[in-house]
Amino acid sequence: MSEQANSRDSVTIVLFSGDLDKAIAAFVIATAAASMCMKVNIFFTFWGLNVIKKKGGLIKGRNWMQKMLNMMNYGHARRLALSKMNMLGMGPAMLKAMMAQKKVPGIHEFISTAHELGVKFYPCEMSMSVMGLKEEDFLDECQGVIGAVSYLAIAKESNVNLFI
Repeated sequence: MSEQANSRDSVTIVLFSGDLDKAIAAFVIATAAASMCMKVNIFFTFWGLNVIKKKGGLIKGRNWMQKMLNMMNYGHARRLALSKMNMLGMGPAMLKAMMAQKKVPGIHEFISTAHELGVKFYPCEMSMSVMGLKEEDFLDECQGVIGAVSYLAIAKESNVNLFI
C-alpha cells in the first residue's frame, strides 16, 4: 500500500448531538474503525460537548446567559438523554439495562476503549466560547481544543467523514 493510501485510512466524526443513542453510534463506529488500524478523530461541537464534559460544576460561564444555558444544559456522559423515547429519563435507564444484558459497553467504556485504541477527541473552540466552557471542563482524554479550520484540515485528509 502506498504512503498516500495509508494517510487516507482515517475516519473523522463530527459529534453535534448530545443524545446517548447518537453518541453510542459514534463510538461504535470510532472503535470499529480504530480496531481496523484506521486513524480516528472525533470533533465534539455544540450539544456533543456534553459527551466529553467532566462531571460536576453546574454553573459555568462568564455571563448570566452562559450560566443559564449551562444550568439548562447541565450534562456529562452519565446524564445524556435519548433522541426518542426519553420518557423523563426512564428511556436511557432501560437502554443501559438492555445493553448491559447483551454485554454491550456503556458510553464510559466506549470512551475509554476509544482512547486506548488511539481515537483522538477534540472539543470545538467556538462552541466552548459561546457556552462559556474551558478546556479544564472536559475529560483528560481530549487532545486539545481546535476550531473549524483545524477540523477541516483533519477532515480533508480523511476518506470517511460522518456528521452525527
